Amino acid sequence: MERIELEIVALSHSITQSHSYAVVLGEVSGLRRLPIVIGGYEAQAIAVALEHMNPSRPLTHDLFTKFMSTFGIELKEVMIYKLEEGVFFAKLVCESEGDITEIDSRTSDALALAVRTGCKIYTYNKILDTAGMLMEGPDKPTAISEPHTESQSAKDEPAENDISKLSLTELDNLLQQVLENEDYVKAISIRDEINKRKAQ
Repeated sequence: MERIELEIVALSHSITQSHSYAVVLGEVSGLRRLPIVIGGYEAQAIAVALEHMNPSRPLTHDLFTKFMSTFGIELKEVMIYKLEEGVFFAKLVCESEGDITEIDSRTSDALALAVRTGCKIYTYNKILDTAGMLMEGPDKPTAISEPHTESQSAKDEPAENDISKLSLTELDNLLQQVLENEDYVKAISIRDEINKRKAQ
């Protein structure tokens, strides 16, 4: 299967779902984006590394990175290798004394370690075809955006339960609108609804 190199291009707070975040991965040599919903703690762990902050005490991912370095383990790459029922699966590809070992990992943890070690992130073309979104122009890495209020989003877009009543054209338009607002969590639910309709 064809491997595609990715980079973190954004970390976004959901406009419509409190305590929800999306880390957005982009093709290094393309315009497709892969948004992945993550928890608040993991979003903070990624943001701290993206912004080159130095906490007074090491976070769990900092500790794990130091542990690997101390014992001569190099994180060679992160591979997002499977998407099943909306859940992404990742593995850490590590090298120690010439031996390669693959370790299963939550995708959010794998990305937090990748940011700290500078290793490359990959996925398969099939996963990008299934769950990716095409953007009109390149993005730059950003930290978590300021939370938007429910009242702001309610004026601009229908409630999540209403998307099943929209036509495909309306869903496409709404998808572009929420992408412009950088609400990647909402975009994921709209994308999934579009894919479900097209599969019927």
